[in-house]
Amino acid sequence: MGNFSRQMALSSALLKRLQSRRGALNTVNSGAARSFTTTEGHRPTIIHKRSLDILHDPWFNKGTAFSMTERDRLDLRGLLPPNVMSPEQQIERFMADLKRLEKSARDGPSDPYSLAKWRILNRLHDRNETMYYKVLIDNIAEYAPIVYTPTVGLVCQKYSGLFRRPRGMYFSAQDRGEMMSMVYNWPAEQVDMIVVTDGSRILGLGDLGVQGIGIAIGKLDLYCAFDLFVLVLPVMIDVGTNNEELLKDPLYLGLQEHRLDGEEYLEVIDEFMEAVFTRWPHVIVQFEDFQSKWAFNLLQRYRKEYRMFNDDVQVCKLCAEGCLDFLRLD
Repeated sequence: MGNFSRQMALSSALLKRLQSRRGALNTVNSGAARSFTTTEGHRPTIIHKRSLDILHDPWFNKGTAFSMTERDRLDLRGLLPPNVMSPEQQIERFMADLKRLEKSARDGPSDPYSLAKWRILNRLHDRNETMYYKVLIDNIAEYAPIVYTPTVGLVCQKYSGLFRRPRGMYFSAQDRGEMMSMVYNWPAEQVDMIVVTDGSRILGLGDLGVQGIGIAIGKLDLYCAFDLFVLVLPVMIDVGTNNEELLKDPLYLGLQEHRLDGEEYLEVIDEFMEAVFTRWPHVIVQFEDFQSKWAFNLLQRYRKEYRMFNDDVQVCKLCAEGCLDFLRLD
């Protein structure tokens, strides 16, 4: 966990710089309505969903932890087993199942145990987001390498086959001219943090196209676990791929055309940035795993206009500054 901890510390330093720039804005907007439960205090959340719609929504679903009063108010009586379980009991049962199912969740002998663990955790994430983060927080040393590096690299490589339920948003070259309206399809009225990738340079694995969204999901899972942000949105900008295997794969979920380049590429990113900052003017956008030529270009293009940063470029800068400071002291 040494390298991982250092990476998170450097990312946190960048985030704190950006958060400090928006402190006054947060104060002004602290009374804004939120569309899902947060960890801030114990304010009741007003929702309009009922019955199975709640049980199928991981933001609100508590499973067997719904009290009898909640079951009556939300039309859940009869839709759950009668025994009301505490969140602690739910987690105890899940952890017991996790240990038992790790082997059976493997998709054949070549499927690593780390990916089997990811599958099980992801199923929990699909059902009950609050419980998912509780499990992650309580077992962060064990599960951080599962939800993020190194396992997330394997997840991204296999993402088209692993996909079961959408998470985050997808903007593509086909959506040009539509992004300003698309951004309102996301149900949360407030978003504090977006991690966006174009899938062009995922870890050391190269161009993984739309499958690169796994890196954005994994990083935001850790931000939530470390209580850096609560209202988050992973984003994939699909401008095609130059990975010939994906271009020929009939099961690939992204655009099967070569990557846009030059002004066409910039037009897509420009439209995306304008759309998200129009809807969420105080959001922070982190660019993640863009190929080098675009990472530097986009950082210079947007850094003075929008609240954004590039983890790959600016974390390296922080490392270099730290080394220079050490040499000066030495």
